[in-house]
Amino acid sequence: MYICSKFSTMQSFTEENYLKAIYKLIEQEGDVITTNAIAEKMRTKAASVTDMLKRLADKKLIHYKKYQGVTLTSKGEKIALSIIRKHRLWEMFLVEKLHFKWDEVHEVAEQLEHINSDKLVEQLDKFLSYPKIDPHGDPIPDAKGKLTIPKSNLLSKFNKHDVCIMTGVVDHSSGFLQYLDKAGIALGCEIKIKDVVEFDRSLRVVINKEHTIFISNDVAKNILAILKK
Repeated sequence: MYICSKFSTMQSFTEENYLKAIYKLIEQEGDVITTNAIAEKMRTKAASVTDMLKRLADKKLIHYKKYQGVTLTSKGEKIALSIIRKHRLWEMFLVEKLHFKWDEVHEVAEQLEHINSDKLVEQLDKFLSYPKIDPHGDPIPDAKGKLTIPKSNLLSKFNKHDVCIMTGVVDHSSGFLQYLDKAGIALGCEIKIKDVVEFDRSLRVVINKEHTIFISNDVAKNILAILKK
C-alpha cells in the first residue's frame, strides 16, 4: 500500500484537513468520533462539520450516520496518513535544513502539506535520510503508510527517582514549546524526578544533570518520555 498524492488530488485543502483531524481524534479517543469533537478540533460550528461529513461520506472517505459518529474508510485513512507524512517531513526539513525553531514550523507545514507531488515527497524523505520522527517527536509514516508509534508515557505518570528521556510532546502550541525552551527541556534530554508534590502532583526535576526546576502537573501531562535504560 503505497501512500501517494493520487488519493488526494480530488480533495480540497479543507477536506484534507478534516480527514487529518479525524485521524488524530481517532488516535486519541478511539475508533468512533463525534461531530462535536470534530467541531472543537476544527474550531468551527457543528452545522459546518455536518455539511463536510456528508461530502466526505459521499466520496466514500468516511463512514457517517447522524448520531452514530464518524470513522474513516480505508481510502480516507490513506489520505490522512499521506497528509500527516508530508506535514511531518516538512517540519523536519524546516528545522534541520532551514534552521527554524520547533515552535515556528507548524503553521508553515500546514500550508506545505497540501502540495501534491509524489516525487517531491520521495526526494524530500531521501534528502532528510528517511527520518522516523519529526522535530516534536511524532512518528512519520513511511511511504507505505506504516506508522511506528513509540512506547512513550506521560511524564506525569512516572514516579519519584525515575530517570526518563524526553521523546515528544502532546501540546504542539508555540506557547508551550517556547516554555520548554526556556526550561531547557528538549527531545532527548534526561529528566530525573527528584520529588512528586502530593498536593498538586507537581514535579521537582533535574534536567540533564545540570539544573533543577519545578514542573506543574499540567506541563507534565503534555511531555512524553520513556524510562532511561
